[in-house]
Amino acid sequence: MPEPITAPAIELDGVSKAFGANKVLDDVSLTVRHGSIMVMLGPSGTGKSVLLRCLVGLLRPDAGRVLVYGEDVAALDESRPRDRARLFALRRRFGMLFQDGALFDDMDVGDNVAFPMRMHTDLSEAQIRAKVADKLRRVGLSGVERKAPSELSGGMRKRVAFARAIALEPDIVLCDEPSSGLDPVMSATLDELILELHRTLGMTFIVISHDTAEAKKIADTIGLLASGKLVTYGPAADVFAEGQPALRQFFERSTEGPIRVL
Repeated sequence: MPEPITAPAIELDGVSKAFGANKVLDDVSLTVRHGSIMVMLGPSGTGKSVLLRCLVGLLRPDAGRVLVYGEDVAALDESRPRDRARLFALRRRFGMLFQDGALFDDMDVGDNVAFPMRMHTDLSEAQIRAKVADKLRRVGLSGVERKAPSELSGGMRKRVAFARAIALEPDIVLCDEPSSGLDPVMSATLDELILELHRTLGMTFIVISHDTAEAKKIADTIGLLASGKLVTYGPAADVFAEGQPALRQFFERSTEGPIRVL
């Protein structure tokens, strides 16, 4: 039986990132416990998606450390062969759910879910088909392998994208605005799916969101990024009890408060 993971999944230590004069992450420090569901809230353009790209080494911060299970992703240089191998191994620990699902329209559902397994494993086709069926069952879509993405509703496409995100059984699933473009009922269904996958698979979820209802429903840990600063972060119950003004403004959908309306 594998040893339980006790190390934090993610640690950011003084992470900053700027594009020209625009500082999108400004001395951000936080810890994400293994097995937690962390929701990062914030207005558009405040660095939430940049944060995700730093986690997987697609962007290197200008300052600070990005630790994934203790290894500093920010210290790895993809141009060096030894670092490239370590970086790819770390990326294997992540699954990614993109905002628009990002399914391949020229592949059927089964091939979409199978794609990362064919790219990154030596599994036989029979083993891949069995795993595809299992992942689709977990997201409530058994038997749709031969359907084209164009035949699916928006909610079904998001669930297929979830099945692909967990295809390699990652330790951490990154979700970039998973409820974007969905109606409230379908958004709630997706929230239930995150909670079910978390319960059954024990994965760590990092969810970027504007959806305050989603945050209240699924998060055990909540953060708020505004103007590149992490203005509040911690266990959801503590964050809500604290009543930080920017968070209160965000949840009350108010135009008045510390978050500037551009």
